[in-house]
Amino acid sequence: MTLPLALTMGDPAGIGGELTLKAWQARRNGRPFVALDDPDRLAGLAARLGWDVPIRVINAIGAAGAVFADALPVLPQSLAAPVQAGVPDPANAAAVIASIERATRLTLAGEAAAVVTNPIHKSTLYGVGFAFPGHTEFLAALTNTALPVMMLASPALKVVPITVHASLRRMLDMITVDRIVAVTRVTAQALQRHWGLTAPRIAMAGLNPHAGEDGTMGEEEIAIIVPAIAQLRLEGFNVTGPFAADSLFTPAARAGYDVAMGMYHDQALIPLKTLDMTHGVNITLGLPILRTSPDHGTAFNIAGTGVADAASLIAAIDLASDLATRRETRK
Repeated sequence: MTLPLALTMGDPAGIGGELTLKAWQARRNGRPFVALDDPDRLAGLAARLGWDVPIRVINAIGAAGAVFADALPVLPQSLAAPVQAGVPDPANAAAVIASIERATRLTLAGEAAAVVTNPIHKSTLYGVGFAFPGHTEFLAALTNTALPVMMLASPALKVVPITVHASLRRMLDMITVDRIVAVTRVTAQALQRHWGLTAPRIAMAGLNPHAGEDGTMGEEEIAIIVPAIAQLRLEGFNVTGPFAADSLFTPAARAGYDVAMGMYHDQALIPLKTLDMTHGVNITLGLPILRTSPDHGTAFNIAGTGVADAASLIAAIDLASDLATRRETRK
């Protein structure tokens, strides 16, 4: 039996519901997915937008396969307050969190193949005591994972930031030999395990302009990044660099590696989103489960209009399904 994917609600005031409906329209014959969402909300949204998406409430995720071709299967997650498109409501924050928790439990239990998360509005969740910077850290806590690693992947590029949701000032203190080695090790092992690359080619970006220019524009490359690369090579990983970040993402450069390691969030994510935000997917490495997500946010400014592009969510579903199939084939 093909296990379904567990698709979370995301912030109900954002575009997640529209993306879910569009994804079902686009994938009637693919691996089934189940929305952990409020069925009345989804049915009402489909009706308002004039989309023919039948909603079918199921009591167990295993029932998804039998209904997916004809209706969107939904495991009910009730909302506490009516939804106004574009206006996040803290009253619904508990349901958003519960949707993520349930999807994770189902996947850990082997009832779902992977978790696919719709975008959340973090500041709304913070107001009800959510103690995590984002999905990545929350999923790590739910799965007892010491070091979750965020990868952004598209057909054109895969990138991993060494530091993620941290200010630039704080990031400088976080860049250490141990952190670079640990994050890169998780990345290499995931490329081997999930993508079947026996010796993944890993390019390491420098931190400073011109990768420090031999210490004249910064010493972090000499003091931290080069020693980290040396340690990784001793462990048998194919790591090169550090490279100047301003030329690391040209077409010619990209042909020489399988993944680029950036030192901080924007250094890694700006190139990917510039090249192909439409098909970009966020995947969390290092977890005991598979998790993917679109690489954009809640887009409150267009929520409820039906114009949101579902390509990134569909790509996230496709990647989760592909990786799950590879894992199932190896068993």
